[in-house]
Amino acid sequence: MFAAGVFAQERYVNPVDEAKLDLSFLAFRTKLIAAAERKDVNFIYSILDPKIQLSFGGDSGIPRFKKMWNIQSKDTKFWREFLPVINNGGSFDRADGKRTNVFFAPYTLNSFPDDLDGFEYSVIFGSDVNLRKEPKMNSEIVARLSYNIVKVDPDVAVLDPVPDPKEQIYTGRPPEVFFWKKVTTLGGLTGFVKEDFVRSPVDYRAGFEKKRGVWKMVAFIEGD
Repeated sequence: MFAAGVFAQERYVNPVDEAKLDLSFLAFRTKLIAAAERKDVNFIYSILDPKIQLSFGGDSGIPRFKKMWNIQSKDTKFWREFLPVINNGGSFDRADGKRTNVFFAPYTLNSFPDDLDGFEYSVIFGSDVNLRKEPKMNSEIVARLSYNIVKVDPDVAVLDPVPDPKEQIYTGRPPEVFFWKKVTTLGGLTGFVKEDFVRSPVDYRAGFEKKRGVWKMVAFIEGD
C-alpha cells in the first residue's frame, strides 16, 4: 500500500523525438551526430548560423562561438555538453498549432511541464537509473527511476571516487571521476544519482532552423 501511494504521485518527462517528421532534418542530424562523435571541428563550424545565439546576455555569432568553446582544443568541454543534447530526441516548435521548421533538442526542453520551475526541478535522464541510498557505487539501491521529475538538493554534490594518485600511477590513467546528486522524486523517494542521469530543462540545448533549404544551428544555450 505504501509503495503504491508513493508512485501514484510521481510525474515523468518521457522521451520524445520528432526528427522523423522532417526527413531532411533526420538526415542532417544523423550526419551531425556522426561528426560530433568523431569531433569533426570543420563540420560543426559549417552548420553554425552567422547569428547563432549563445546566451541570454547577448553573446552571439560564429566568432564568439569559437572563442567561448574553443572546440579545436583537446581541453574543450563542447563535445561533452553537445553529444547528450543531440543524442536525446527533441521536438519542433509550434506556432498557431502548426509545426515550424525550428527543432530544439534534447526532448527535456519542450516536454517539461509548464507548472514546474525548470531551475528547481530536473529530470532523470534515462531508464532504470539506480537511485542509491548513499553516494557510492556499492551503496544500496533504493529504487530504479525512469524519466522521473526530481528536485535536486542544490547544497549536496559529492565527488566519487576521490582521485587516488596511487591508482593513477598503477593504471597509467586517472580513475573515473563524477559527481553524485541528491534528488527527491515528487513521490517522496530520496537518494543519490550520478550527475549524468540528472538533467534540468534549462541545461544546454541546441536549436536548429532550416534556412534557404539548409539546416543551421541557430542556438546553443543554457539558462532562461
